Amino acid sequence: MNAFRVWIRPLGSECRVRVEGIQNARWLLDRLSRSFVFKTCQPIRDIDDSPCCAFRVSYGPKISHSMLNTLLAAIPEVRLMVDPA
Repeated sequence: MNAFRVWIRPLGSECRVRVEGIQNARWLLDRLSRSFVFKTCQPIRDIDDSPCCAFRVSYGPKISHSMLNTLLAAIPEVRLMVDPA
């Protein structure tokens, strides 16, 4: 699998994950679901006028922002990017 870009943005008790490409987003969700139990995850949605899509993951006892950041950074295919404010 080729490397792809991922941006994360904390939003209070959840995190928005923006991924380059729908297939990459599906693959990433599958990979993350094997690493920890999601408290909740909203469905993947397309971002208008962009090749990216996004989903949100709620933080809980098994996952925090720093833990999600660490998990994503450890995946060789993921190029973790800074999400502009």
